[in-house]
Amino acid sequence: MKKVKVLVFSGYGLNCEEEARYGFELAGADAEIVHINDIIDGKVKLEKYQILAFPGGFAYGDDTGSGKAYANRVKNHLAKPLQKFIKEKKLILGICNGFQILTQIGLLPGALTFNESNRYSDRWVDMEVEGTSPWLNGIKKLSAPIGHGEGRYVADADTLLNLKKKNEVALRYVKGEMATYQDLPANPNGATENIAGVLSHEGRVFGLMPHPDRALFTTNLPHWPILKESAKRSGEAFPEYSAGLQIFKNGVEYFNN
Repeated sequence: MKKVKVLVFSGYGLNCEEEARYGFELAGADAEIVHINDIIDGKVKLEKYQILAFPGGFAYGDDTGSGKAYANRVKNHLAKPLQKFIKEKKLILGICNGFQILTQIGLLPGALTFNESNRYSDRWVDMEVEGTSPWLNGIKKLSAPIGHGEGRYVADADTLLNLKKKNEVALRYVKGEMATYQDLPANPNGATENIAGVLSHEGRVFGLMPHPDRALFTTNLPHWPILKESAKRSGEAFPEYSAGLQIFKNGVEYFNN
């Protein structure tokens, strides 16, 4: 069986491409990091891939607004191949800055703006799955780290209503293990209705602010020694991987099935 091929965008300040690539390869895919210029120049064609991933980072330094300048390059040069990619019912993932880029392109509804605190936030968060998506199969909750200054999801009333009708609110922040362990509020940035991620195109396009690519292993969790000791005392197996990896596995399995 041929491996699912994944293209991870890079260039101009995206800086989490290695983590995203590793997540997909750990999930069994053949993932390649490709500079956006090589796609624009025609050296690399989107059509040879099944999954596109826009990773985290600070494209163009967020100088014109998070994700805006990078999104403009995509819209100005790759609009047609990207629409063809979507029509073929392939998958797209945007993590952190990648989520911001997808909203700026217009592939995901709503927008990401400055945190309510007006400060950069770097911590772990807990989320519950709400939406229906190939990316989220079998996941009910997960924890992952965030690192952003413009991660507050906002949307008007009509957009929110439409998201709910289509079951496209992917994730909501909740008070779970991480927030309780760190004694922090559930919502890290003031996001509208605690929204951490959204969906479009029948769940095939998925964007989220937290980083599942930084939460692939159980030992990535800040309280993993406690979890390991608890598992030892109860006679249970200590899991190697966390729910973060399942997102990448789900993307790959969508095509294998």
